[in-house]
Amino acid sequence: MKTVAFIGLGNMGGPMASNLIKQGHNVVVFDLVQAALEQKVKEGAKAAHSAVDAVADADVVVSMLPAAHHVEGLYIGDSGIINAAKPNTLFIDSSTIDAATAKRVGEAVEVSGNTFIDAPVSGGVAGAAAGTLTFIMGGTNDAVERAKPILSCMGQNLFHAGDVGAGQIAKICNNMLLAVLMSGTSEALSLAIDNGIDPKVMSDIMLQSSGCNWTLQKYNPCPDVMDNVPSRNDYNGGFMVKLMNKDLNLAMETAKGTGSATPLAAAAQSLYRLHEQGGYADKDFSSIFKMFAK
Repeated sequence: MKTVAFIGLGNMGGPMASNLIKQGHNVVVFDLVQAALEQKVKEGAKAAHSAVDAVADADVVVSMLPAAHHVEGLYIGDSGIINAAKPNTLFIDSSTIDAATAKRVGEAVEVSGNTFIDAPVSGGVAGAAAGTLTFIMGGTNDAVERAKPILSCMGQNLFHAGDVGAGQIAKICNNMLLAVLMSGTSEALSLAIDNGIDPKVMSDIMLQSSGCNWTLQKYNPCPDVMDNVPSRNDYNGGFMVKLMNKDLNLAMETAKGTGSATPLAAAAQSLYRLHEQGGYADKDFSSIFKMFAK
């Protein structure tokens, strides 16, 4: 089994690291939150004192961080982990960031003689816990093939989108659509409720009709319609509104760079910005339902 350094043990990274441990890998973890480290030690991982220490003997390094500046700070510079790694280390960044940063980090890794792919994920916290994530990879064919045995411990669907950075582009396109779908589904359910239709009945109707989509199938935003989703738990857990806004910003910046038309994404971005300003930054993104509900 490989020695895997896992850096970033948040809502997504924590369960991802757990699945690597369950699959028998020698996992070395680092996070700024001590409680997160202690939990992984209980599960069988070894805690490192720093990110640099974590990667020293690793065959594979997986990072899962909140934003681009965290990723760039981790990898590049005098205290970056690239310089601390042994030769032929495979670096996998599963953060959702802009493609330009992914390319800069990838180039720095390649210059050092090591290998890099960007591999953002889809599937949410539930998918991370269940080991059913979708990984969207950007990198060379050889790098992607090297990464697959590790990623298959954490996910079921592995897609090679193209060169380094392509994984990020594909991910933000997906999340842009997700924001539009969640907003539209919330709006439709609220209209039904306002006109006396039970949201469970309306959801069942749409599930078997042309309005069927992932949010209805897996992540219903209306409370008390579906079990084991954030709307059932006062919108706690899951994918936070502030992170959805980050992804929408990435999508709009990408669209600006290519002159792509994204009017629906612009509308969703406006809604989610207002929603975050209303005090929902740390709630799950399905809480957008509350913007429409009376």
